Amino acid sequence: MGTKKYPFTQNRELSWLRFNDRVLSEAMDETLPLLERLKFISIFTSNLDEFFMIRVGSLFDMMHVKAHAIDNKSGMTPKEQLEHIYRAVHPLCEKRDKLFGSIQLQLRAHGVSHLAYEELESVEQKYVKQYFKSSVLPILSPQIVDTHHPFPHLQNKVIHVCAMLKFKSKQVFAVIPVPQALPEVLFLPGIDVRYIRMEDIILEFMDQVFDNYTVDEKVCICITRNADINPDDEAFDVGSDFRKKMKKVLGQRRRLAPVRMEISHSISEHFISYLCEHLTLTPAMIYTTSAPMTMGYVFSLADKLTDTKRKALTYPVFKPQYPARIHKNESILRQVQKKDILLSYPFESMEPFLQMIKEASNDPTVISIKITIYRLARKTKLVEYLCNAAENGKDVTVLIELRARFDEQNNIDWSERLEEAGCTIIYGFEDYKVHSKLCLITKKERGEIQYITQIGTGNYNEKTAEMYTDLSLLTANQEIGQDANIFFQNMGIGNLMGSYKNLLVAPVSLKTSVMRLIDEEIAKGNDGRIFLKLNSLTDIDIIEKLKEASCAGVQIQMMIRGICCLLPQVPGMTENIRVFNVVGRYLEHSRIYCFGSGKNEKMYISSADFMTRNTERRVEVAAPVYDPDIQAQIHNVMDAAKSDNVKARILCADGEYIKKPFTGTAVDSQQLLMQQAQQQVTTPSELPQKEGFFSRLRHRIFK
Repeated sequence: MGTKKYPFTQNRELSWLRFNDRVLSEAMDETLPLLERLKFISIFTSNLDEFFMIRVGSLFDMMHVKAHAIDNKSGMTPKEQLEHIYRAVHPLCEKRDKLFGSIQLQLRAHGVSHLAYEELESVEQKYVKQYFKSSVLPILSPQIVDTHHPFPHLQNKVIHVCAMLKFKSKQVFAVIPVPQALPEVLFLPGIDVRYIRMEDIILEFMDQVFDNYTVDEKVCICITRNADINPDDEAFDVGSDFRKKMKKVLGQRRRLAPVRMEISHSISEHFISYLCEHLTLTPAMIYTTSAPMTMGYVFSLADKLTDTKRKALTYPVFKPQYPARIHKNESILRQVQKKDILLSYPFESMEPFLQMIKEASNDPTVISIKITIYRLARKTKLVEYLCNAAENGKDVTVLIELRARFDEQNNIDWSERLEEAGCTIIYGFEDYKVHSKLCLITKKERGEIQYITQIGTGNYNEKTAEMYTDLSLLTANQEIGQDANIFFQNMGIGNLMGSYKNLLVAPVSLKTSVMRLIDEEIAKGNDGRIFLKLNSLTDIDIIEKLKEASCAGVQIQMMIRGICCLLPQVPGMTENIRVFNVVGRYLEHSRIYCFGSGKNEKMYISSADFMTRNTERRVEVAAPVYDPDIQAQIHNVMDAAKSDNVKARILCADGEYIKKPFTGTAVDSQQLLMQQAQQQVTTPSELPQKEGFFSRLRHRIFK
């Protein structure tokens, strides 16, 4: 392993694994309802799947193309990084399996039972056997491998039931893909929630599928394949349709090289060797797991419960609140023209924004709506309202990113629907994904052009707006609107290098502006202050600049949910930097940048994390927050996070997370913001006061 260039940095992939370990630690929290703990195991599992598909996959590509490339944050080659990753994942999977088993046992006391076939009652076994014969066996596609049948392609993240069979003295390999048309689990008849996984059913009755053979050994396996296809690696055909290209890319993704194999239980060395040889795997890439290899079913379990059991096993129901400061029966457009509005998801509803778009689609003074879209829900009112606007004669321009990873097909489908309705569709750039969250409504009243702009930190996704913490600013600031108009004009003509007065736009000005803002704090020395809320920090230039600020005495506090390649509190380097994260009921997703303090503070909300891909290779937008009342609302969110001593964890100089020391009153920041949202609806007030709850909380904690 080479020498680290920066002693205050850590490897990005190992940092991410520590974050996912932090997610798994929520499943260990015995104060949480059991089904919610099970969901955290499911989230950990799906996170790990994507990590192998994308990050491990990209390292495999790099190993073959740039084998001697050195990661400047850890001094490791791609091969060395892979070795560290494979070793680090094994104990995480062992922890996951142990937790899964423990939680399953506890759920049985509540009548929720994940069962093996041998655990079923006789009447249930009869039911499963009949179900197999009538609904499973007819649609199976069993295959054997011999001189006439080559080893088949095993699809990415599809569970396969495999066996070594014997026919007379001859041994053959057999495989059955679990059909996608079948449910992940089969729920059994009865009052309680009892179920068995589909692959376990097929495994049990494998001898009936291959009735001419003797089953020597059988196992369930799941292959994870490299899915790090970058469409930019291929030259665009002149005049080719981008949607067709993306459909081709999705087909390729399903056939890329394996990077991991999960198996349901230990099997013989001979069987392992056979699979490794045919799948080009090493033993280090194999993980034996007693937990399910796919866990999507977990999120539907609550629907099977009685109301009483659901209350005992899940979080109390919380519905995003319609803010009391917004009047439901008045025009949202008019209210924004009078005063900026901030929506804080998921504590507050996305409905006012959707209501504004619906209103704009029918407003005779609205002449155009322009929006950038990265991810949408499977069912979305937004597309309906945009289509309605186009059908009403509005000029509707939608810049939709077809390369939103794993949402490509959904975006292809929506782009076709929008185009059919008469919207102008732009697909972004060959080398740059468009990740910004920007919407511009243009009105013409009394002969004058007026802009209403929405800038967000998260997607226009009505489903995730109930699960992710994000901010959405609605403003009639005309200077911001003019910048937004220039932005959309530039996007339409393929100009990435446009000039903006207020908005910070990547790749042209966001990074340089952030570096300049840090320099301004450096000039203040010990009086400098920086607060950053991000999902990830990997950009080495910004990391170096933050280290420089720390050495100058600037006090830096960062709330970073996931990857943080900067190590805080390294003596003489980053000792003035504090990093923490919060993992709780909702996924922390908003990005906030604050430079300075008091009246001189400069505040931005943004779609961009401080990752090189965001600052240099994506189109991102950060918007200044000028309204003092909106600033106060955002400070309320920040103060909640800073005060959290229940879900907060502190990042140490060695890259490990420790629980924040508990002092005074227990504060769960997300729970607190939920309560505030409910209280504001119960007791309407025009705007939150700058000195409110947190002022009182500080007095209680520090008196």
